[in-house]
Amino acid sequence: MNRTSYFSGSAIAIATALACVLPTVSGTAFAHGDVVPQAVDTEGLKALPEGEWLDENPYRGNKQAIEIGSSAYGQNCARCHGLDAVSGGIAPDLRELGPEYDDYFIGKVRGGVQRNGMTYMPAFEGTLSQEAMWAIRSYIDKRHYEYNDKDLAKLYEQAEDGS
Repeated sequence: MNRTSYFSGSAIAIATALACVLPTVSGTAFAHGDVVPQAVDTEGLKALPEGEWLDENPYRGNKQAIEIGSSAYGQNCARCHGLDAVSGGIAPDLRELGPEYDDYFIGKVRGGVQRNGMTYMPAFEGTLSQEAMWAIRSYIDKRHYEYNDKDLAKLYEQAEDGS
């Protein structure tokens, strides 16, 4: 009896290639939790008191702080909180945090978020400077206004431009 192969040579080659590649790709996809936070260059921003943490954003509306914060957010926050601060459901949508949540924001960024022995967000104190954290907050402020109040966002942009 002559047996017919159910798989052609090319199908076997594709299956073999996938068997080799998929573990590498899936490992990369799940490795984001161990990524080292990226340094943030805050040169040009007003220096803040060493060891004295502020509870209100000193850079609100500062164009340079927003630019620095945008880059820093993309490097350190977007993987969980979403590109442009639009959450994909993994972590809270930070556009919901208005200026009244400055103290809450800085507390969570400094200390991280842990529940039931699990780390949901790493602590950034000691990794990011206070200036870097407030620059990120300035970027989130801008996204908050763009998302929640278009008229306020226009005023915010005018303040950034100095007009």
